[in-house]
Amino acid sequence: MKRNFTVPAAQQHIRHSSKGFTLAEVLITLAIIGIVAALTIPTLIQNYQERAWGTASEVFQRKLGEALRVMNVQGTLAGYTTTEAFVDELSKHIKITRICENDDITTCFADTVTWGDEEVDMSKVKKAKNFGQNNWKTNTVAVQFANGVNAVVAYNPDCHQDPYSNQITGSDCLAILYDVDGFKNPNTSGKDLRSINVASLGGGCYKEINGLCILSAAFQPSPVTKEECEQLVKDGYGIQGCAHSEDYWAGAVKQCEDMGGSLPDKNQLAEVATYLYGVNVDASLGNDEKTYAALDKQKAGELGIGFLLWAKEEYIGSYPGDTFAVYAFGYGRSFYDNYTCYGYYNCGGYSNGRSLSGGKALCIEN
Repeated sequence: MKRNFTVPAAQQHIRHSSKGFTLAEVLITLAIIGIVAALTIPTLIQNYQERAWGTASEVFQRKLGEALRVMNVQGTLAGYTTTEAFVDELSKHIKITRICENDDITTCFADTVTWGDEEVDMSKVKKAKNFGQNNWKTNTVAVQFANGVNAVVAYNPDCHQDPYSNQITGSDCLAILYDVDGFKNPNTSGKDLRSINVASLGGGCYKEINGLCILSAAFQPSPVTKEECEQLVKDGYGIQGCAHSEDYWAGAVKQCEDMGGSLPDKNQLAEVATYLYGVNVDASLGNDEKTYAALDKQKAGELGIGFLLWAKEEYIGSYPGDTFAVYAFGYGRSFYDNYTCYGYYNCGGYSNGRSLSGGKALCIEN
């Protein structure tokens, strides 16, 4: 017998009013989820990456500090004159897989890095002064550590140690720029790029001419006395002799050395002259031989060049028959509107006695 069932009106209402999401509603929901994900996931990833960089930096600094403390206890932390010698000893206490010499920095380190708002060419970070350590006068060396950290290191020859204390961490012994991600991007300070005792990065060159790094515009050096000059001889400034109560050439040597560079030699001055005159200037030409061309006064003005630039070379002699009457000349290159020459007296025949106040110094990076 067939039976008919009648659904109550209330249930009919519920059944008829129940329905799923429309395609439009699903798409809108997915779009909202996508937008939220797009806004939040990169931030989450960035936060994770920054924490990873920070952790890697802490681990590296701890291992480096342990190595330096061991060196301090063993009495091998101080006493080096070069960064290379220090790194050789350091490699006995922390595993280093590769060492790159000063002229090969970018084999072990990124070609360029971002330091603050500046992009820095690391191939030019060759001196401690490129880390802002102007008084150390040592080269940099690049290293790769076994834990994947790449670094550029400069050593302080005035490093102090106390073998009776294990508290010394070597903080005054080195400046180090290190990348916890090796060659991976972003190679940016405050992210994967960290440092110890790096006050500044790069810089150094006021002007580059044919590969020469000129540290500043030409300046008139302050003279030194004969006694001060003799002390510079003892201090290893490369001066052969002294004869003047006001020695501008020796003063130029000192100021360039203190700047982390040196006076240009005759070949480097010939490069500067080639740049200024637009013709090939032969460095071998002497006092009586002149190169004729028109001086580019705008370029000379940018470099602050006057009529004479002191050179690295000097000439020491004595007057005939009087071995006590020593005379000293500084070599230099003279620059005139239409010709240039090199020697220990300038093109006009005037002596480049080192008491000549009109000469200027142009310091070249070593």
